[in-house]
Amino acid sequence: MKVHLRQIPSGETLHLEGEEESSLLELELADAQPVGPLSYSLDVGVSDGGLFATGRLTQRVRLKCVACLEPFEKEIISNNFATQIELTGNESVDLTSEAREDIHLLLPAHPRCDQGGEKTCPASFPAIDIASSLQTDKGMRPAIWAALDKLTTPPSDGSP
Repeated sequence: MKVHLRQIPSGETLHLEGEEESSLLELELADAQPVGPLSYSLDVGVSDGGLFATGRLTQRVRLKCVACLEPFEKEIISNNFATQIELTGNESVDLTSEAREDIHLLLPAHPRCDQGGEKTCPASFPAIDIASSLQTDKGMRPAIWAALDKLTTPPSDGSP
């Protein structure tokens, strides 16, 4: 994501929109696979010896659910991308590392396929009805312990 400084009007900002190759983001390092290009909509300008850029970054990724281990897709959106880079005399400034960092920070640490609520994860536990699970078996012990009550206890003298 290179910005050519001569394209920016003096004292003004330049609006840039487009797509970049997502391999530059190195998402594989975070166990994510890019799906399509990185889209951007940025306003860039020069101020006090530095280039500033603000705007939006969007990258669709394929992740693996930590619960069911199934792959799923998620759109990573940075609506508040902002950076300031000191100018070093070059004709262009590369924003790739800043975009990479922003997208990596937005990746979920423990991705779940049901995180957005659009899907139910196959590994999710069904809701437990506490009231019915606490009903007693023979009036003394909760019904949830009935299966364990059927197990025999080993003798305390150490014999098998």
